[in-house]
Amino acid sequence: MVLDESVLKQLFIDARSQNGWLDKEVSDELLRKIYDVMKFAPTSANCSPMRIVFIKSKEAKEKLKPCLAPGNVDKAMAAPVMAIFGDDFKFYDHLPKLFPHTDAKAWFEGNHDLINSTALRNGTLQAAYFMIVARAFGLDIGPMSGFDNAKVDDLFFKGTSIKSNFICGLGYGDVSKLFARLPRFDFADICKVL
Repeated sequence: MVLDESVLKQLFIDARSQNGWLDKEVSDELLRKIYDVMKFAPTSANCSPMRIVFIKSKEAKEKLKPCLAPGNVDKAMAAPVMAIFGDDFKFYDHLPKLFPHTDAKAWFEGNHDLINSTALRNGTLQAAYFMIVARAFGLDIGPMSGFDNAKVDDLFFKGTSIKSNFICGLGYGDVSKLFARLPRFDFADICKVL
């Protein structure tokens, strides 16, 4: 089955990274629905290392604010939801449940390079899946990497094995605040078929 072009436009072609937001609530129920679809997307050995903190309240946004690069403060504070996408670097402790047909936990124990690359790669994939599903449910997104990871980790993940990856605004975008569409590479510029 091939998706209708209107779906591809909604998810990718016409979709934009947002710089401003409408004052319109995003419900906890919608966030849960997005997660409940996203969780089925693939990760290596079903390792599922992504963790999310959804920042919605005024108090939580004020806690996040000093962690942000100056250029991200206004748009992050205006977003109905700021998602902190983190990666759990002890994801392998859950593999007996998530990948029960072999001792996958043993592949990772003590192998810090493999743990780090697997957590970062698969957590990033899951966050990307989440953003695509959010668009499928009619939300706009505004991913950002302009923040102090160490501060965010201290404030939101202290005492855990989770480290922040990136943050993302979720809500309904204010199209008047969009930049002009930026260029993209053509297929021949970056792809080879061998």
